[in-house]
Amino acid sequence: MEQKNKLNSSYIDYAINQLQKLTAIPSPTGFTKQASAYLIELLKSLGYSPIVSKKGAVLCKLGGVENGLLLSAHVDTLGLMVRSLKANGRLRFTKIGGFPETSIETENCTVHTRTDKTYSGTVKMLEPAAHVNRDLGKLERNDETMEIVLDEKAVSKEDLEKLEISAGDFISLDPRTKVTNSGYIKSRHLDDKASAAILLTLAKYLKENKVELKRAVYLLFTTYEEVGHGASSFVPKDVVDFVSVDMGAVGDDLTTDECKVSICAKDSGGPYDYDLTSELINVAKNLSLNYAVDIYPHYGSDAEAALRAGFDIRHGLIGPGVSASHGYERTHKEGIENTLKLLLGYLLNT
Repeated sequence: MEQKNKLNSSYIDYAINQLQKLTAIPSPTGFTKQASAYLIELLKSLGYSPIVSKKGAVLCKLGGVENGLLLSAHVDTLGLMVRSLKANGRLRFTKIGGFPETSIETENCTVHTRTDKTYSGTVKMLEPAAHVNRDLGKLERNDETMEIVLDEKAVSKEDLEKLEISAGDFISLDPRTKVTNSGYIKSRHLDDKASAAILLTLAKYLKENKVELKRAVYLLFTTYEEVGHGASSFVPKDVVDFVSVDMGAVGDDLTTDECKVSICAKDSGGPYDYDLTSELINVAKNLSLNYAVDIYPHYGSDAEAALRAGFDIRHGLIGPGVSASHGYERTHKEGIENTLKLLLGYLLNT
């Protein structure tokens, strides 16, 4: 198998640049309008005609006819919401998405009020000083032992109300995105903004190189994946194959790492389609990509959400290897490159 259209380094640089721009946009599940707006404007600037669903998902046809292939990534992220205002001027929070509270301790954050005000703060233990709290290291981390400390002179519930903060306000976590000289990318929300950036780069490549697609190809950027129903709607009628482009899990007995593209054969929802997964593996082999085939025991994807919604599709899952998932995550530009090459190779050679 020969991949006629070669990727140059400028496209990898573009993907990393888009990753940085996406992670800078606050978008915890349920608060994704800014991210959706960014995607729409960018896709339009590339010459496409994206549309948006009532849920805020962005759908874009890249070209081709019949035998539809849908590639999805999600731009909603983990985050928090104000659960209640505390008498001491702090905020009790509730989590959005599944992650351990230990992964957000001492993280900076932003409260977004429904009156369009923003306030910076930090996620802290109730008594975070080691010189005061001898049992600090032994305590369980949860919403009863942790709180949001605002960078405001707020010492009462009334002070918080004057700031127009209320229960139900969203709280985004600072991404702290860093790209190292050695090619590593460290950030929150690489799940799944790394792959969203990859799909944007794919769209740019196809348009600039005037690639004629052999089938209808769509991109779907979902906004409710972290709570399980991202791709439960807005799947075009002619789609027969659905590849969720998310993250490859790193750890335990898994063989992927941050430099590889990971192909998932099974996760918590069961096996992925045998034939589609095999096709992806064969493309990776024939292109001599750095790839891994793994099973993710604690994972779910947009492709499975589409299946549960009743869509009759073949489903698959790929993505760059991402370590420390649902925490302060890390991948590598080689993982980005291998994932992009697999997608392009699959489009051109199947």
